[in-house]
Amino acid sequence: MNILELVIDEEAELYGIDAISLVEQPAIESDFIAMNAQLLQFKTQDQEKRIVMGAALIPDKPIYRKNGEEEYYVYFSKKTVRRAMELYFKNGNQANATLEHEHTLNGLHVVESWIVEGEQDKSRMYGLEVPVGTWMVSMKVENDAIWEKFVKEGSVKGFSIEGYFANKYELAKATVKKDKRYKKGKRVDMESYSDYPDAVKNNAKRGIELNENQDNKCATQTGKVRAQQLANGEPISEETIKRMYSYLSRAGEYYDPNSTTECGTISYLLWGGKAGLRWAKSKLTELELLWAVEMELALEYLEERLSKEQGE
Repeated sequence: MNILELVIDEEAELYGIDAISLVEQPAIESDFIAMNAQLLQFKTQDQEKRIVMGAALIPDKPIYRKNGEEEYYVYFSKKTVRRAMELYFKNGNQANATLEHEHTLNGLHVVESWIVEGEQDKSRMYGLEVPVGTWMVSMKVENDAIWEKFVKEGSVKGFSIEGYFANKYELAKATVKKDKRYKKGKRVDMESYSDYPDAVKNNAKRGIELNENQDNKCATQTGKVRAQQLANGEPISEETIKRMYSYLSRAGEYYDPNSTTECGTISYLLWGGKAGLRWAKSKLTELELLWAVEMELALEYLEERLSKEQGE
């Protein structure tokens, strides 16, 4: 069974940890990582102050996953665990909490965070035997209902992270030039491709979600269909890859990573965002088609410029 390392692709629109969830039973969701399989029962650090403590992320721990018929394991390195912690706070997510990855919670926030460095770690005082490199958190629970009905009664027993990570193998495959058009001396025509990384799928999913919040008013029908293809991991043709690269190359100026309502941003995500642009460029380079597409873009630009000058 394959073992894949998960990493943070910081060039993607969505990456790192968005929230920490209170959970009872281990479960792993597809694409959107809910690392309940790393479940380690937390402890009530301070009953009066309503603080619970536990492991948010454990390094080098194989975690079972199943995607359709495919079964495999994933894991995080110590380096990725530390970077995930840093980005979690950098992005101001310490007050983002959910219950069983389904219900957004108010009144919970992380008040303490650290990486276990050795055997004398604070976690040992509470009987938590975690390996070096583990990300530990202490969370204050000011939500009365959650404290009384879930924490005190033991309905939730541990932390689980929510976030987006890239498969290191797929990320590398999307950026390394490889000529797969020849096999045993003969050209093999590859009509469609689905080896784009998870970041492309996640961007499309995010675009779909944001568009739904806007009553699906953004993007053309083609863009909406394209997003569904990418979100589902469906194969796309060479012509579609050309259109993908062409659109994302031109539409980047309308993309605002801080906006969740602008149609320019939503449309850009529907086509795969920056991760989609990187992948499309890499794939066209691999197929020796990039020069032709860029020539077409240059001609379109010149025609538009000439048209504007004549109009003036």
